[in-house]
Amino acid sequence: MSNAASRFQDLLLHYSRESDPGRRRALEAELWAEFGADRAVLVLDMSGFSELSNRYGVVHYLSMVRRMQLTAEPIVGSYSGTLVKFEADNCFAMFPDVADAIQAAIELNDAFHAANEATSDELDIRIACGVDYGSILVLPGEDFFGNAVNRACKLGEDLAGPGEILVTSEAMARVPDARGIARVALGFEVSGVRIEAFLVAGGEGLRG
Repeated sequence: MSNAASRFQDLLLHYSRESDPGRRRALEAELWAEFGADRAVLVLDMSGFSELSNRYGVVHYLSMVRRMQLTAEPIVGSYSGTLVKFEADNCFAMFPDVADAIQAAIELNDAFHAANEATSDELDIRIACGVDYGSILVLPGEDFFGNAVNRACKLGEDLAGPGEILVTSEAMARVPDARGIARVALGFEVSGVRIEAFLVAGGEGLRG
């Protein structure tokens, strides 16, 4: 465990053991001061894991995951993004600006769409992306936490279809020239919570 991770875990443990409300607030403020950041969050999920694993085996799918990783990392970096982690068939990244996160998601879709032209169907990589923006806690190079991470995960992993990019309305409001981005407004009800989002034209266009 890195020094930063150890410090993070220690503060959390002290918080959970502290009974005084004032001291708890101080510990929470300390966590945010040391590890907090306002960032755009991008979560990429590969589509079709269960189907492809059942049909061709897990080695087949893991080989595709590795190709996704090698493609995603330089694209994230080219838009001033930071790759936080790869986990299973997901890519988790953060960006200073929402516009950069959206452009990275569009290029990721385009890159895989182009690569799929040269592969057989069973090796095609199709992705779904979710983007949100907010205050998050960041362990550099290890993990990040916060509502923006949770909502980007929900959009990318559960709500976006193959080739789709879903961006929360709050995140889209931070893009100065958003009117130039082709998009469709959508609303989702998730565990009793309403999420307003936009489907952005990317690798495979907009829903009909």
